Amino acid sequence: MSFNDGAELDPSQVQDRRGGGAGRGVKIGGGIGGGIVALILVLLGVNPQILEGITGSGQPPAIGPGTTQSSGGTQECRTGADADKRLDCRILGTVNSLNSFWPAYLADYQVKYPRPQAVIFSQATSTACGTATSEVGPFYCPADRTAYFDPGFFQELVDRFGSSGGPLAQEYVVAHEFGHHVQNLLGNLDRAQEDPQGPQSGAVRVELQADCYAGLWARHASTAKDPDTGQPFLDPLTKQDLADALSAASAVGDDRIQEAATGRVSPEAWTHGSSAQRQKWFGQGYNTGDITKCDTFAVARP
Repeated sequence: MSFNDGAELDPSQVQDRRGGGAGRGVKIGGGIGGGIVALILVLLGVNPQILEGITGSGQPPAIGPGTTQSSGGTQECRTGADADKRLDCRILGTVNSLNSFWPAYLADYQVKYPRPQAVIFSQATSTACGTATSEVGPFYCPADRTAYFDPGFFQELVDRFGSSGGPLAQEYVVAHEFGHHVQNLLGNLDRAQEDPQGPQSGAVRVELQADCYAGLWARHASTAKDPDTGQPFLDPLTKQDLADALSAASAVGDDRIQEAATGRVSPEAWTHGSSAQRQKWFGQGYNTGDITKCDTFAVARP
């Protein structure tokens, strides 16, 4: 999904921590209690055993081509044209779009939307939920209401998990994490901790609902307007955009990750949902544009 070239980006909505933070080589769990580590992994939907099988050495992946920080970081991101050229600007632009869409949408349901924080980091950074690393990937921490993104993850999504590298594949990931913020506001996010594993678990339902919310945003993103300029951030969705988003949703399905890591699928350990489920619920949000159709807890089998 391409950005409107004339869209005005607001760099103040993203904190750029690249070049600082905890530094390379900090492992998830280093100096953190096991409960906090489990919280982070459950919120992301990653089973720790799966994660170990994929990452092997435990070292964060190197930042891929096209994801490095220029001298000014996201402060240089000013227009939609910048978001089409640079991944960090695209993350920023997607954050801007989400923060433009959700307040007005939720107001119709008498829900206030306190704007979450967003952080771009490289390899590792500290959070209120412990240490965020590239091993874990993007995640939302409810303790500080902040979504964390290492741009290197998006290359991993392509290289390791076979996702499309298209813009909406990347924007979908950002929208998914902001979906967790909406769940936090609506009181559903904690249900992942109450029932953390299995194909019908609360954890899977939480993740699939965040996918549905990402699809809902995608449905409205090209019409939701920047309140300051009156212009939408994003151009209308194309068929290729939709294919990119579905590719990303499929790439991070538990069944696909397990098979890549261990050669077999173990539904009892699922925390995120299958590739088919993730595509289904993104499509549910996109096709209906209705948050009431995203109740993954109301169905017998999500």
